[in-house]
Amino acid sequence: MTKAQPYDIDSVRAYFPALKAGSAHFDGPGGTQIPQPVIDAMVDAMSDPLCNRGGNTAGERNAEAIVLDARRALADFLGADPRGVVFGRSSTQLLYDHARTLAKTWRPGDEVVVSRLDHEANIRSWVNAAAAVGATVRWADFDPATGELTPEHIGAVLSERTRLVAVTAASNLIGTRPDVPAISRLVRRTGALLHVDAAQLSSHGRVDLAAFGADSVSASAYKFLGPHLGVLAARPELLEALSPDKLLASTDTVPERFELGILPYGVLAGARATVDFWAGLSGLPASAAGRRERLDSALAAVEAYEEQLRVRLERGLAELDGVTVHSRAARRTPTLLIGVAGRHPVEVHRHLAARGVDTGVGTFYSADAARHLGLGEEGGVRVGLAPYTSEEDVERLLEGLATIPAVHSGAGRGLVGHH
Repeated sequence: MTKAQPYDIDSVRAYFPALKAGSAHFDGPGGTQIPQPVIDAMVDAMSDPLCNRGGNTAGERNAEAIVLDARRALADFLGADPRGVVFGRSSTQLLYDHARTLAKTWRPGDEVVVSRLDHEANIRSWVNAAAAVGATVRWADFDPATGELTPEHIGAVLSERTRLVAVTAASNLIGTRPDVPAISRLVRRTGALLHVDAAQLSSHGRVDLAAFGADSVSASAYKFLGPHLGVLAARPELLEALSPDKLLASTDTVPERFELGILPYGVLAGARATVDFWAGLSGLPASAAGRRERLDSALAAVEAYEEQLRVRLERGLAELDGVTVHSRAARRTPTLLIGVAGRHPVEVHRHLAARGVDTGVGTFYSADAARHLGLGEEGGVRVGLAPYTSEEDVERLLEGLATIPAVHSGAGRGLVGHH
């Protein structure tokens, strides 16, 4: 196999026109910036003839090709079969649709497991669906001291009545990466289904439906350098067995029967280009490796690069007295939730924004996790690294934090649970 090229951050950053505005972007967990090839692909698609899918006119053929190309691309990105790839407005919308459809197979007394670590989309969709049919919800807690959600936490709430387990591949609040394959092995023993929310892992590590041992995964393209689009990938045989609510006139073909209305062709073209952009980060030529192999290489390179930056960032934070880091699981994405002594998170967020350092603030639809961590409704300031984050960005963030009156350079008492 051809060896991948070293990760060249300057070359990567050159693809992102938004970076020319000068901000240091640590807001990637809420939505990443978009590279120029993705923008170009969307413009090109919408500049050509388009119509409802078919095979007679140029517009019909263009639409058909865009959809099929996007399904193949996202299947490669999510380690899935194209026949199981469903597109929607957002992953939240797809999760609600999927939950309502699966709930048709549940009965009163059946059990659904959700975790307090998760984004609310992977909690409330299942909680609401269970309530509608009289199923019971069981909650898996995580360890607030370590931020870990272990297979044992999930196993403690499994039973012979469990019908579905919903878990995250990476916390959007504190970055924790649970051992999904190990969780899957426990779930399989009950005969239940496993859904994995991969939205936050998708731009930091490999998402693979088969390797996870999951029945379905969900993600959002705008979290991994793409346009606003939700995608759910499931085992085709699972989708074949489900009957979603739909129009009588719409197709009964899988996966199209799960997609309501006409798909956004320009956005799908952008999503396909996003996957190809990721594959290009591997440095491997298409003639030497397939797209999935190039994605494996690219995600490994990005993960290694971001890990180096995360270590540098956490060391810098440890030197700032008054700064607490709430992200401390042994295995985690480079998404950190921080707090500053005596300062409301909004104050910190605004202080950094005034210095061209973009972060997020709040609980980020993870209020259950924030409360479990003892952070209440305020949450914290979220700092996320991305494939385009530079060492200079990290230094700007640390310098910005050091100028907050409550923060002082010290002996490193600020970082909690550093690994």
